[in-house]
Amino acid sequence: MATSADSPPTDQKIEPGGKTGKGHIAPRVFYPSAAIILAFVALTVIFPSQAEEIIGTVQGSIVDGFGWYYVALVSGFVVFSLWVGIGHFGDIKLGKDDEEPEFSLASWLAMLFAAGMGIGLVFWGVAEPLNHFASPKPGVEGTPEQVGQQSLVQTFLHWGLHPWAIYVVVGLAIAYAVHRKGRPVSIRWALEPLLGDRVKGRWGDVIDVVAVVGTLFGVATSLGFGVLQVAAGLDFVGIDGVADSTPALILLIGGITAMAIFSVVSGVKKGVKWLSNINMSMAAILMLFVLIAGPTLFLLREFVQSIGLYLQNLLQMSFDVSAMQGEEGAAWQAAWATFYWGWWISWAPFVGIFIARISRGRTVREFVAGVLLVPTVITFLWFTIFGGTGLYRELFGEGGLVVDGAVNTEGALFGVLGDLPGGMIVSVFAIVLIVLFFVTSSDSGSLVVDMLTSGGNPEPPTWSRVFWSVVEGLVAIALLVVGGDSGLAALQTTAIVIAFPFSIIMIGMCVATWRQFHEERESWLRARRKRQREELTEHISQTLIEDGYIEEPDRSDEGASASSTEPKPASGKA
Repeated sequence: MATSADSPPTDQKIEPGGKTGKGHIAPRVFYPSAAIILAFVALTVIFPSQAEEIIGTVQGSIVDGFGWYYVALVSGFVVFSLWVGIGHFGDIKLGKDDEEPEFSLASWLAMLFAAGMGIGLVFWGVAEPLNHFASPKPGVEGTPEQVGQQSLVQTFLHWGLHPWAIYVVVGLAIAYAVHRKGRPVSIRWALEPLLGDRVKGRWGDVIDVVAVVGTLFGVATSLGFGVLQVAAGLDFVGIDGVADSTPALILLIGGITAMAIFSVVSGVKKGVKWLSNINMSMAAILMLFVLIAGPTLFLLREFVQSIGLYLQNLLQMSFDVSAMQGEEGAAWQAAWATFYWGWWISWAPFVGIFIARISRGRTVREFVAGVLLVPTVITFLWFTIFGGTGLYRELFGEGGLVVDGAVNTEGALFGVLGDLPGGMIVSVFAIVLIVLFFVTSSDSGSLVVDMLTSGGNPEPPTWSRVFWSVVEGLVAIALLVVGGDSGLAALQTTAIVIAFPFSIIMIGMCVATWRQFHEERESWLRARRKRQREELTEHISQTLIEDGYIEEPDRSDEGASASSTEPKPASGKA
């Protein structure tokens, strides 16, 4: 059910954010974004305590006062994503009608998965189920086995359909605007059906600036957290003192940044694609190793059982805001579910644009299935294998991962790997995997920010790619090393604050996407009805001619009027 793409003429120039072109940037997006980011870093470094207090107050107001809003909104995104994917809009092509996908299915899935949450899976794969087991959600009671089961299902909620539905909303809206309508790669054009030509002016600039700031903060925060996990891994394999060494942390971030620069300069079809494929291959190897070397039968049984419990309780968990658990429930909700929804929304500009960029030629149904369902199943398998292995050790093994009711979040993965055969070698393998995942997140984020600040150019200038990669590394270094834990907390909470205004933009994207899909479907239906009427008229005319009721029109005179070519009653027939 696709009609021809409504692409602008090839000579049409669309220049949002100021003058753009080959080797140029969009100054009305580039300079405000850079100024906001650098000013924030400077204030956080110079006045870390005051910055943390101010941002914490704002974040507390948003999380505590609007937690219900995030929960309802993200659940609505799940419904919207399933509706457009399963319904009659699914046949719409994100590109020209006869256009084939730009990337193979395997490469496409690898890139969107690595950019979407690959590093998060490595960081939280063991740690989150153990945290829920050690400190259960208020209201969750039962035997240790029951609490352990619920901890895995709760993790499924945070990493399953909901975060990927957020990415579907943003990615689908942008992919349709870029590949179907021929617009530049930018957030603003997804709202063109609502804002019209205003997307080319200040409104569009504000939208793109919000997306740039949120994206860069999100990637820099992941770099900061990732370095802590790498440091924990190095300590585990015998290289002590890395986490407490400022030069070592700077060197780690600098090395990751350098690799990201090399990848992003080489482009999507080379560096980003290659690293994503390598990432996913290494992750698959590590996952299969833990599955085989760990409690294999238990993990396979738990995978099936946890999916069943997730589906059984999905509706209730999706709208659970712990309203009846008082302050304790509100605190837990703010620390986990509400925080996650805000965190995913803050990442949505980055991941959505990147997924849209690599999805040319896919249908809406393929897009939703690939972005929503396939990664969700893989994510469930990952958490079952890694989190389930950790839970099995606590419930039926020697324990030691939960000490005095607390979990070493950064080192939990290495605690599990260390008990498996060849644990030291596998831990080194895991460290390399973590570093590569950070590189893919950094290079993908840099490319997206560069496209936004270059007026939507899918192949932005090389110098600005390098600039944004370096800025990401500098932000992570400044706030991790100079600002310490308070700097990272300030950066993390700022990303959540950024998520609030962008959530309003996402609601507009849903409305705009529905409006465009509805118009295209109506156009297709009108064309089909017209074609059916023409075919029916031709069929009836041919039948009457064959039965002798009318004479076949004389078409020998090409200059005859239309009336002379109309069928005439046959002689002797009524």
